[in-house]
Amino acid sequence: MPEIKIIAVGKIKEKFMQSAIDEYAKRLSRFCKLNIVEIPDRPIPKNASPADEAEIIRREGEDILSKIGKNDFVISLCVEGSLLSSPTLAAKIASAFNSFPCITFIIGGSLELADEVKSRSRLRLSMSEMTFPHNLARLMLLEQIYRAFKINNNETYHK
Repeated sequence: MPEIKIIAVGKIKEKFMQSAIDEYAKRLSRFCKLNIVEIPDRPIPKNASPADEAEIIRREGEDILSKIGKNDFVISLCVEGSLLSSPTLAAKIASAFNSFPCITFIIGGSLELADEVKSRSRLRLSMSEMTFPHNLARLMLLEQIYRAFKINNNETYHK
């Protein structure tokens, strides 16, 4: 069974959001092994200097990189990433599973992703030109992964 790993900085605090995430995790269980890895977010001081922010980004990047498997196909969610349609994302997921046992999606913290994480990525993906909170991005990503599996299995869901 293929594996999807989501490495996300921060925890889901709201019960309603965790409930929705759990629902998509349950739906995905018939298509793949899902592994969600939470990296603790580092507090950002109120008057953080650019050097402080760079250090937080660096340390979060190290934490993220330590959780990526050697043979993972890595997709980072970042603002400068490609905007893809759901069918195009589905095709990329299907293609990646032809060569890789695990697809790892990265959702960074409230600052940007470390360049080292972006460099490790085979695809940089943007969810939208709009900005979303990280917990909502996680839910939206799970929904799109579920949609991709439905598309790739020729099952009704996508319209």
